[in-house]
Amino acid sequence: MNKLEIVDVTLEQLPEIAAKIASFAENRSVWLLNGQMGAGKTTFIKALCQLWQTTTEANSPSYSIVNEYETINGKTIYHFDCYRLNNEDEAYDIGLEEYIESGNICLIEWSEKIPSFIPTQHLLIQISLNNNSNRIFSVYQNG
Repeated sequence: MNKLEIVDVTLEQLPEIAAKIASFAENRSVWLLNGQMGAGKTTFIKALCQLWQTTTEANSPSYSIVNEYETINGKTIYHFDCYRLNNEDEAYDIGLEEYIESGNICLIEWSEKIPSFIPTQHLLIQISLNNNSNRIFSVYQNG
């Protein structure tokens, strides 16, 4: 398992960090984003969507569970927020398995709530806050 750690990240650096992590991801289409509430998961996803040139701005799918974005090149990106799921049956009901198997990029916040849906090959991004309120990104290639 390869690891990339980027420490002391400011909000202004997110576009640069998004590009670095996208390159590190190689061909992994499932990205798991974990971290405490307010760590910056959705903000980081906004930076990724800007990098990938989505036609609409990313926003939190807290209530809809999933948002779909399209890039200017016609690629589809799915953004999930699993925080409100009560159990994995609810993930099954929204068709999470089909999204993951689509081959499109799937950005999944709070993935620890859906352990049986996580494919062997994925990118795990752990975001935490350091003492001066900047971020630490610990990124792992799995599979």
